[in-house]
Amino acid sequence: MRTTRFLVLAATGVLAVTGVTACGSDDDSSSAAGGGNSVTVKATDTTCEVATTDLTAGQATFSVTNSGSKVNEFYVYAAGDRVMGEVENIAPGLTRELRVELPAGAYETACKPGMSGRGIRGALKVSGGSAAPKAADALLTEATAGYQRYVTSQTAELLTRTGEFVAAVKAGDVAKAKALYPVTRTYWERIEPVAESFGDLDPKIDGREEVIEEGMEFTGFHRIEKDLWTTGDITKDGPIADRLLVDVKAIVAKANAEKLTPLQLANGAKALLDEVASGKITGEEERYSHTDLWDFNANLEGSKAAVAALRPALEQRAPELVKQLDTEFANVEKALGQHRAGDGWKLHTELSTTQLKELSDSINALAEPVSKVAAAVAR
Repeated sequence: MRTTRFLVLAATGVLAVTGVTACGSDDDSSSAAGGGNSVTVKATDTTCEVATTDLTAGQATFSVTNSGSKVNEFYVYAAGDRVMGEVENIAPGLTRELRVELPAGAYETACKPGMSGRGIRGALKVSGGSAAPKAADALLTEATAGYQRYVTSQTAELLTRTGEFVAAVKAGDVAKAKALYPVTRTYWERIEPVAESFGDLDPKIDGREEVIEEGMEFTGFHRIEKDLWTTGDITKDGPIADRLLVDVKAIVAKANAEKLTPLQLANGAKALLDEVASGKITGEEERYSHTDLWDFNANLEGSKAAVAALRPALEQRAPELVKQLDTEFANVEKALGQHRAGDGWKLHTELSTTQLKELSDSINALAEPVSKVAAAVAR
């Protein structure tokens, strides 16, 4: 959940976001120039200037420049705040690109200075024929089918594990609930970009305490996490646990029915690394349990799964990029593997600033080639 993640970045001494966003405009093979659906976006702390708000159906490329003083994000929303595409962690002075498939319809764009709230929104109209997603290539078609099988496997486990976690909470079994918590969240974190695309279900399930500032009730995993690790009193958490299970069932059904595009896979792989940099490295995500490395590993696995699904197509389109991806994924896995603890991981609080910096550097190095996958897919 992205709500106000920027608040703790400076406190870690790692400055992971700066490193990830420093990879610039996400690819060196093409730019927003030269296409009918190429759109420049000028973002500041108070404005979001989208060069054109009338596009034709098909692939669109938004080139977002942050001229403000706060880290920014850019979203394209369909009805009900369904996320069609996003690019986050746009540090001041940097430009990043978002490639997204948009069928004909009405949308909203949003810049989110400070990466919080509803953002600065504007209408976006997409007209013309309902262009099919760019997946005419048989390898890309199989990539989406393969990744959807992966999503289905993860949602099945998410539902099972959430049921077990909820049962432990309702039984008042604090020790069992604590043990189940990071394992259950693994299945959520692996498919987080898919799960986050369905409006307010994400903050209901995965929102941190800051959602109260945005007019929402603090519920879901992190509300129970807070009670488990701060007071140990979960006697009143039964209704919250029941609601969590209902919301997880809803998002599982939506995720399993979703028809993904190759660009969504590519963007999702990068989004998961952004999640690591802005929430897991900093310790913000699991601020009460400090089980951030479980999430780190799950985000990494989810990113690798999306890239692996695209691999046959990438081997044809960008073989040198595949080699770089293999190298950098291996480097991150090696760096993270040093912090294994039994069947799980060390707590975030057990890692030194130097160790966190090493993890941050490895993620930054991986983020650079992963940021080029969308451009390769879009060729």
